[in-house]
Amino acid sequence: MAQIDLGAGAIGGKDSMSGSFEALDVPPTLISFAVAVGNMKRATSPEFKGAGHRVVRIAPRYLADGLTPDKDSLLDAFGLIEELTDFGTALAVSTPGYGGTAEALFKMTVGNGIGLTLNDDIAIDDLFAPAYGSFIVELKDNEKIPAVSNLVEVGEIGVTSSEYEFVAGGEAIDLAELQNAWEGGIESVFPYRSYGAEKGETVETVDFHVAQDNDAKKTVYTGAGVAKPRVIIPVFPGNNCEYDSAAAFERAGAEVSTLIVNNLTPEAVAESTAKLVEEINKSQIVMIPGGFSGGDEPDGSAKFITAFFRAPAVTEAVRDLLKNRDGLMLGICNGFQALIKLGLVPFGDIVDMNADCPTLTFNTIGRHQSRLVRTRVASDLSPWLAKTSVGDVHTVAISHGEGRFVASDEVLAQLRANGQIATQYVDESGVPGMDLAVNPNGSMLAIEGITSPDGRVFGKMGHSERSGSGLYVNVPGDKYQPIFEAGVEYFAA
Repeated sequence: MAQIDLGAGAIGGKDSMSGSFEALDVPPTLISFAVAVGNMKRATSPEFKGAGHRVVRIAPRYLADGLTPDKDSLLDAFGLIEELTDFGTALAVSTPGYGGTAEALFKMTVGNGIGLTLNDDIAIDDLFAPAYGSFIVELKDNEKIPAVSNLVEVGEIGVTSSEYEFVAGGEAIDLAELQNAWEGGIESVFPYRSYGAEKGETVETVDFHVAQDNDAKKTVYTGAGVAKPRVIIPVFPGNNCEYDSAAAFERAGAEVSTLIVNNLTPEAVAESTAKLVEEINKSQIVMIPGGFSGGDEPDGSAKFITAFFRAPAVTEAVRDLLKNRDGLMLGICNGFQALIKLGLVPFGDIVDMNADCPTLTFNTIGRHQSRLVRTRVASDLSPWLAKTSVGDVHTVAISHGEGRFVASDEVLAQLRANGQIATQYVDESGVPGMDLAVNPNGSMLAIEGITSPDGRVFGKMGHSERSGSGLYVNVPGDKYQPIFEAGVEYFAA
């Protein structure tokens, strides 16, 4: 009945019509699903956006059970919310669930650490009553609710505040304590923050400027200009970022080819090896994308990728690209893991590994991390960072379980002196640190990315390719890191 009343199809999937069970036998069936799309500019996230904004509740009328919204009233409420989001009047919108209005309001405060003062006439019991089909809306400054039908109820709830507290009935609740109690319940099995010495710990801010170092030189392209450089992206079993990576390079003006590496048989591996050599020889850039190649094989990730690149023919093609043709290489996430285990970073060549070599290992938190982080440009040595300046901070996505950079003190000192520490994880003030809120994996010196000695090879954990129009619009910071454009422009005449 809900589908008929609302004029909307149900969300479904093949599992609801699969197989047989006991005496039930499902005959051959064709099931077709339609897809509805919306304008991303109308998408409105639920967290409060600022202080001093009115918060209202828009609710339909309910049937006698007090739970089920009247269908006509609900449709009118939907229409009002759509109008508010269309015109940008609604800064935040949330829908109460099992915990009622109180739960929805609390979660709206958490996102940006913004408090709420309830109106005096709000009944506390009403905050915990079922409110399915209603909406909590933060309104833009001085905006009013347009005229609505008598089937929809609009009530004032309160005003947002800069103090991170929930004020109601003459009492103030510290929202930081409430958030801690809420999140801390699963911390024994799902740790998410630092304790002890790492909490709030900062590390050295690396600043390397080629112009200020007498021994350093900018790496420049010495060949004939290439208007549309070719990029080859080998796709290994388990990689999953090749589409975003290709799109980023294409937006930057490159011509991109992807090569699916087939490892089903020895003959297929040999064929893929020969094809990759051919592609490298006619390309200016090799990019190893992110993902989980081979399912992040036991005892370490990227082993299959490194074994593939250590094939003599591939190794020689890479050396020719970097040493004779002024080419570039980029590895992100899984690609960075491959570059460092090949030696391409920090050594600039495919070399044998030993116990003294830096590496990437398991996150100190002991599990996968998927979130947005801030990274700061620490060096202007690399061509990949030619369109940024030392000190620039970007907000980038990360998704990895093995991203912790470790190295000996001697190697760290050498990387710092050479300008090979490209990027560091930083806090909102641009200060690098070891706190989990800043450094998602516990990397030494908060290192997010490093380069080869000449900067032509760049490895980083953050997914700079995961940016674009309509993404992370509710997150502050610069989400555009122009490394792909810099790589393409490096080859300009």
